[in-house]
Amino acid sequence: MATVHLRIGDLVWGKLGRYPPWPGKIVSPPKDLKKPRGKKCFFVKFFGTEDHAWIKVEQLKPYHPHKEEMIKINKGKRFQQAVDAVEEFLKKGKGKEQGSHSDDKKSADGKGRKAAAKPMKIIEEDDEDPFKGGSSDKDLTDSDPEPSSVQPLVAGTVSGFKWDSSPVKDDPHFHHFQLSQSEKPASSMEPISKRLKIVEEDSGSTSIQPADSTAINGNITPTDKRIGFLGLGLMGSGVVSNLLKMGHVVTVWNRTAEKCDLFIQEGARLGRTPAEVVSMCDITFSCVSDPKAARDLVLGPSGVLQGIRPGKCYVEMSTVDPETIIELSQVISSRGGRFLEAPVSGSQQLSNDGMLVILAAGDRTVYEDCSSCFQAMGKTSFFLGEAGNAARMMLILNMVQGSFMATIAEGLTLAQATGQSQQTFLDILCQGQMASTFVDQKCQNILQGNFKPDYYLKHIQKDLRLAISMGDSVNHPTPMAAAANEVYKRAKALDQSDNDMSAVYRAYIH
Repeated sequence: MATVHLRIGDLVWGKLGRYPPWPGKIVSPPKDLKKPRGKKCFFVKFFGTEDHAWIKVEQLKPYHPHKEEMIKINKGKRFQQAVDAVEEFLKKGKGKEQGSHSDDKKSADGKGRKAAAKPMKIIEEDDEDPFKGGSSDKDLTDSDPEPSSVQPLVAGTVSGFKWDSSPVKDDPHFHHFQLSQSEKPASSMEPISKRLKIVEEDSGSTSIQPADSTAINGNITPTDKRIGFLGLGLMGSGVVSNLLKMGHVVTVWNRTAEKCDLFIQEGARLGRTPAEVVSMCDITFSCVSDPKAARDLVLGPSGVLQGIRPGKCYVEMSTVDPETIIELSQVISSRGGRFLEAPVSGSQQLSNDGMLVILAAGDRTVYEDCSSCFQAMGKTSFFLGEAGNAARMMLILNMVQGSFMATIAEGLTLAQATGQSQQTFLDILCQGQMASTFVDQKCQNILQGNFKPDYYLKHIQKDLRLAISMGDSVNHPTPMAAAANEVYKRAKALDQSDNDMSAVYRAYIH
């Protein structure tokens, strides 16, 4: 098969991770945006969105030869809108070409070149920049980023695009690489390291923004501290993979030892027990299923507590109740250890993509020591003060998410029961104020009968239960969460525990 060479201006299909191919155009990157290290890649602007990404050459295909193939495998509404945007772009381009054909030919003849009649003209991949020394404006539409329109959000951080002509659109397929973001005044940020920015809010919480996006340029400087990780489930596996990719030295342990094999092959070290991992490492993270598992990991035989020595850091990433966090913080501190809780908001896919949101609380110095780790695994992190606060915030977030998912499932099934099209219901929903990546992905999976776990149903039910209990402890009513919890309990009774949380849908149809 002949090698396909691409150039700036070419229309392509870009493939990112497990997401479907998406139509885009190769454009010039901003001058201050570094190119990823390693394999050759191009900077792509995706149609139907203002998102951009560095995409590896092997994940790119020319648009026209593969158009029919791609349309067959993706029937989504937003995908079709993106394809329509490509066709509109081509129509406009053809009109401009016809109107200026004679001028182009004269200009080209004067330079000893052919007129640019073929937009898919091939160049060599090894060319660093086909427009070096000249303007690339001819390859940009009105909505494409021009170097003059790119402004750094904050000195030292990743530069972001801010469009005057159109708002940023949330796209389910390439949100990982979205560069556009709301500007924040530089005065609200105080640097605590070359790779870290910190945002202080009136509430006393703190937000860490990575100075260089992991996904875009892989330019994180890993800490020289030895990292341990306990628990390689849906979330933990993605976290460890990203820590290793960014150059951290990681020792892993999992109750089912076979899960460690893949990470050993990627360069991780193996710990025989939680105690051994803690004794070998400077900072040890854990991510397990529930409060009992978190306690057993620390207090059980050969547990974390046996390996804690003065100065050792322990970071609890599991979503548990605040009482469990406070207990663990006390026992770790009693041995001279330093404790931080850092539960994460996200899913397996976001964990794999290094786009989690980390909520941290406890020892502030541990939070700062973990900066490169948090940049590797997430898009942002918040420091919320004393231990227990992150658990409280995480349970509130998951309570809202779980209740919302149950309501969406209820709407889908009511639409079906009243003779309405579920797909039309989703299309209307995704064009309104409730449109989101979460709604689009979960509903499409439901309609396709795909309940492969991205976030276990049993875990969201556990979070609802803990949130309701937290409400009881402060005499605060949670009737909506309580109703949703009953629906999830019914889904569990229907053997949906190990499916995705969207399988709550099945509680309404049985």
